[in-house]
Amino acid sequence: MSAPVRYEADDHGVLTLVLDRPESRNALTDELLDALLAALDRARADDTVRVVVLASAHERVFSAGGDLKAFASDAPTVEKYAGLDRFPRLYTALGELGKPVICAAGGDVLAGAFGLALACDLVIARRGVRFGCPEINVGVFPFMISALIYRSIDRMKANELMMLGDPIDADEAARLGFVNVVVEAEEFEATVRDWARRVAAKSPLLMRLGKDAIAATRDMALPEALDALRSRLALAFTTEDIREGVAAFREKRDPVWRMR
Repeated sequence: MSAPVRYEADDHGVLTLVLDRPESRNALTDELLDALLAALDRARADDTVRVVVLASAHERVFSAGGDLKAFASDAPTVEKYAGLDRFPRLYTALGELGKPVICAAGGDVLAGAFGLALACDLVIARRGVRFGCPEINVGVFPFMISALIYRSIDRMKANELMMLGDPIDADEAARLGFVNVVVEAEEFEATVRDWARRVAAKSPLLMRLGKDAIAATRDMALPEALDALRSRLALAFTTEDIREGVAAFREKRDPVWRMR
């Protein structure tokens, strides 16, 4: 059997991680989560990767979320508890990757996968796809992703999504602010490719410094965050890439990033 996550890198610095268990609607099984974590570790260490795209091999579903069979299994509670560390490790890995991550939502994004999308930096959605956390409809609450939902969506709408279990479409998701752009099906792949290459063309070093700064300060109080960001900006001033970027802008040419 093929790997549950395909690792596909191109010559533009774009790495596409394709969830490839269409027969299970890309359920986030332990096997798939372990493969995704391993792929992110590999991407973090690969200097040729400048942006990561999360995509799906299923035509209509990005991922249906957590593995319901595992939830209802007779495994000991302590064993189930130990396995749940995969979700926080995954969301943390996305935040600390040091490289932008784009969720290419070409199909429905549900349950735990909704949290996966919210942990990404950018979300591009095909018109008609749905986002939501229907766990409550089968007697489960979206415990693991509630922290991400509350950090991304206003409280009352977040409660509605989690307590009623009804999904919303991509246009409503864009209105709520957690989807960047909604495109027609025939434009979807081209839009994802265009955005990924545009992001990959930026300074990988400054992008890493910036993303690390966001991850470190997002939950700080404003005074502490500003103080920490001041130090990080001072560090950015010491890089060759910031000088190259300014020089290229003045000289009306493309920058040549030196990664230092």
